[in-house]
Amino acid sequence: MTRVFSGIKPTGHLTLGNYLGAMRRWAAVDQHRADALFCVVDLHALTVDHDPARVRRLSRQAATLLLATGLDPESCTVFVQSHVDEHARLSYLLECVATDGEMRRMIQYREKAAREQRRGGSVRLSLLTYPVLMAADILAYGTDEVPVGDDQRPHVELARDLAVRFNQRYGHTFVVPRATHPAVAARVMNLQDPMSKMGKSDDVGPGIVYLLDEPDVVRKKVARAVTDSGCDVVYDREARPGVANLLEILAACSGGDPESLAGAYESYGALKKDTAEAVLEVLGPVRERHKELCADPGYVEAVLRDGAERARGMARPTVDAAHRAIGLLPAVGV
Repeated sequence: MTRVFSGIKPTGHLTLGNYLGAMRRWAAVDQHRADALFCVVDLHALTVDHDPARVRRLSRQAATLLLATGLDPESCTVFVQSHVDEHARLSYLLECVATDGEMRRMIQYREKAAREQRRGGSVRLSLLTYPVLMAADILAYGTDEVPVGDDQRPHVELARDLAVRFNQRYGHTFVVPRATHPAVAARVMNLQDPMSKMGKSDDVGPGIVYLLDEPDVVRKKVARAVTDSGCDVVYDREARPGVANLLEILAACSGGDPESLAGAYESYGALKKDTAEAVLEVLGPVRERHKELCADPGYVEAVLRDGAERARGMARPTVDAAHRAIGLLPAVGV
């Protein structure tokens, strides 16, 4: 059976972009067609200055929302990255086959390092090397497919390169994974800046619809979305990015086609109203299920504990094989 791995980073509250771009597909498709693992990658949240209590809080919230969106622990494995030591064990081995140039060419490193420097902070070494940890997340499980948005494709390419290089140098150890992504709304854009992704780590909230936003808040954010000059509703990602973003969101929520939907509207106001209602219809069940799960924290803890145990059993043979292949002396009696 095909094995799928994907993770979500607890660096902010999860957004409509996270849901339409990835999480909905995980629940509706990936967990049923494959041997699937879904992980809260909390170690990745430590690459920049952070509040430890907030990371813990957001990690729990992310795990709860994964379940609220429809992931079923009977059908897939849901766990927290730091609960499985094999991720860190493998990451160092992969650092030993990665190169400094590969890390510094990663666009996310350049962007995040520049942001930290503008804020007057220092750039942590982990910000440079975390793509290797991401590769370890993937390769530890013999992953075949990694469902990601377009912006994460370079990380999967790095995982592929490291797997091939390791296999060539030390013998076949890793499955070489491939990236997959949905055709519509793979990348939902910020409502106030339609040229930028709707990211959960952004500082500006008005352009971001969070999964746990109240209905009135969602309506207000969509109503205030930036559109474009002119008044006709046309789907043109290059010339009309604001309207195109609304049409793509509406299409993703309603199952339509952005270009076809454009012909049904004569004003931006009507488009915004229908987009907001479509978003609320999609997110309503998620919010309700999240409320139920928050009332039963013991259930979420049990899912994460069982998931970590299952994930550990999957990863350990591959990571142990990598240790042997690269030349490390096996521990006796451990």
